[in-house]
Amino acid sequence: MTWFSRSGAARYVLAALALAAAAAAGFGIWLVTGPGPLDFAGGRPVSLAQYKGADPTGVPAELARAGLVARGEYLARAADCRSCHTAKGGEPFAGGLSFPIAVGTIYSPNITPDRQTGIGGWSDAAFLNALHNGIDDQGRRLYPAMPYASYSGMTDADALAIKAYLFSLKPVHNRVPENTLRFPFDRRWLMGLWSYFFNPGERFKPHADRSAEWNRGAYLAENLAHCGECHTPRNIAFALDNRRKFAGETQAGWRAYNISSDKGSGVGAWSDGELERYLASGHAPGRGTASGPMGEAVDYSFSRMAASDIRAIVAYMRSVPAMESGLPSALAGAAPATYRRPPGLNPRGEKLFAGACAGCHDWTGTSPIWSEATLTGARAVNDPSAVNVAQIVIEGARHERPEGTVFMPAFGAAYSDAEIADLANYVTARFGARGSSITARDVAGLRAQASH
Repeated sequence: MTWFSRSGAARYVLAALALAAAAAAGFGIWLVTGPGPLDFAGGRPVSLAQYKGADPTGVPAELARAGLVARGEYLARAADCRSCHTAKGGEPFAGGLSFPIAVGTIYSPNITPDRQTGIGGWSDAAFLNALHNGIDDQGRRLYPAMPYASYSGMTDADALAIKAYLFSLKPVHNRVPENTLRFPFDRRWLMGLWSYFFNPGERFKPHADRSAEWNRGAYLAENLAHCGECHTPRNIAFALDNRRKFAGETQAGWRAYNISSDKGSGVGAWSDGELERYLASGHAPGRGTASGPMGEAVDYSFSRMAASDIRAIVAYMRSVPAMESGLPSALAGAAPATYRRPPGLNPRGEKLFAGACAGCHDWTGTSPIWSEATLTGARAVNDPSAVNVAQIVIEGARHERPEGTVFMPAFGAAYSDAEIADLANYVTARFGARGSSITARDVAGLRAQASH
């Protein structure tokens, strides 16, 4: 009887292990067979050679007759190369910007034409291999902090135009630090497995049943501007989860908000004009001002793009299915000029706001000085996590915009983590739909995630 009991127990254990293995295999298949970035559109993708409309790749009509370097400059801006390949206070494109992640720190490489520390010795084939396949000129795998899974859709002609522009720049001799990743993430060959499953390795295919403007917007948003790399949530393998396309994600310690067509937590309620103005200038009245990584994307990329390309991106964004992301759907309006503090609320946040913030932002949240400082309607102050409010207090902002300089001083060195938490919680409680409860420990974590 004992033998049968043990045998039966063993069979149950084996059956349970088999079920667990099958479940794990099923999850793995589900994970790696997720939709591509354009699968939501359905229709009929065709090769560029088969497409009958205007070529959606390359530069806008205004630059059609420009030389190779000028076209490459435009495309490099559209691809936002400068933001990631320029350290704070460093030479443009000379690399060294740090990307702190949970398993260590990655540093962006020098992409100036310096032959010792940059890409001056790279062939056309090596450059294409890096952009499309995530492999450098030495055959080493790149980490997906470099968005080659998005750049893989870029045409060879556009990629080589960017190379021509980069090679026209002044060489900067700058040897960047080595990555400091913990084992096993320091094994670059593992990125080969990641690429096998998550890098499509295909050039952009326009949709024959969509307009030329939509296809142009898709090429720009998905491949050059790589919007999904920040705004689409990631799965456990750090690949884009296009089942939740554009639903928002946290990157480099900042919230990249929902930009799907959801009217509550996304941008579905924004007018085309508001979206176009936000991308082109970094500010839309009543909607907020771009800061952090999005602010840099406006500075170095969107604000320098043709109006027709901005319109195309907006047309494409409008077609992305609505994804609800849990943020308050109703945004708070202007706060009263006088304020009665709720019982038990720490008064330090109010004192800090009075001393450092009220002069520009006003007690109502509607700035009397300049519209970019208006808090009313901004997603950040209506975000109960208060992540971006805390980050803008820590890092400040200085952005060169078409309408002038956007400037906010950084208070990270002047205020403690606890003070910044109190200030962020006060701002969201006074000017947002729902107050936050961010802690000093949370603020310390945000500081650690900031690139520099």
